[in-house]
Amino acid sequence: MSTPPDPTPVIDLLSGFRQSAVMFASVNLGVFDRLERGPADLETLARDLSCNPDALGRLLDTCAGLGLLIPGPDYALTDLSRTYLTRSSPRRMTGYILYSLRALWPMWGNLSDAVREGSNRWKQTFGLDGPLFANFFRSDDDRREFLMGMHGFGQISSPHIAAAFDLSGFRHMVDLGGATGHLAVACCRRWPDLRATVSDLPAAVPMAREMIALEADVAPRVEVVVNDFFTEPLPPGDLYAVGRILHDWGEERIHTLLTKIAAALPSGGALLIGEKLLTEDRTGPSWAQLQSLNMLVCAEGKERSLGEYEALLRPHGFTRIQAKRTTVPLDAILAHKS
Repeated sequence: MSTPPDPTPVIDLLSGFRQSAVMFASVNLGVFDRLERGPADLETLARDLSCNPDALGRLLDTCAGLGLLIPGPDYALTDLSRTYLTRSSPRRMTGYILYSLRALWPMWGNLSDAVREGSNRWKQTFGLDGPLFANFFRSDDDRREFLMGMHGFGQISSPHIAAAFDLSGFRHMVDLGGATGHLAVACCRRWPDLRATVSDLPAAVPMAREMIALEADVAPRVEVVVNDFFTEPLPPGDLYAVGRILHDWGEERIHTLLTKIAAALPSGGALLIGEKLLTEDRTGPSWAQLQSLNMLVCAEGKERSLGEYEALLRPHGFTRIQAKRTTVPLDAILAHKS
């Protein structure tokens, strides 16, 4: 009788969601924010966080096992949790973690229905017709924390995107849907002759200005404007950038945007794209595959291979399409206007 295969991959997948839940709950309960004030024992933490001591102890010990806390008797933050899981950190990812807990987690519970029907789960899960952030983020603080979570992701990925290609020949980059301006800042820092314009919807612009003002070395070269790239003329530039934008949409909307970008670009201009690329046979990488499923449950789009992006770009006159894969959540594509 043959030896059965090692069950470890299945066991790891069974426990994977539990590890996410531990981090989600700890951020939601304020564990890391409380410990930022200083180490504390279980009794003190249970009182301060209004939690059952035995249950909280299990959570804290699991956080320690996952490398998120230094174990008791006086629990303390690790460098990892202090940097990414406390709400006072400029690199925090807490906003996106809480969005994952409150929005993505319940929608992913309906993944089977999303696969059957091929559509997102906002209506099924929340009674909403789409990702209506005005309804989901009911306060300015919620919206701010979400943007800061995306800013944390951006600080991880944007320096890699900025360094992927030689951008020294460009003079003015326009970052469409640029959120907090992390990509524009990274590109201007990497390429000292580059100026940048960050364009986004009215709700994002105040925070973009606030975050860019903190980057004293490049802030004078980065401006922020209100712009809806689907309905309004694009700000002028010779390099347009779209980071984590194209994967939100189906092909019709992407072609609408690419038509506008191609028309606005001067001869010799280019488009810089930040997305995680699937391999041509779609067998990886895992991050891109999982993100593509995430787009299924919460948006209209998906992750794509370089070949699929080339098929989208070439009809709009883009040539010399190059790609650079990275070790961070985004890869880079540079497409020149012919």
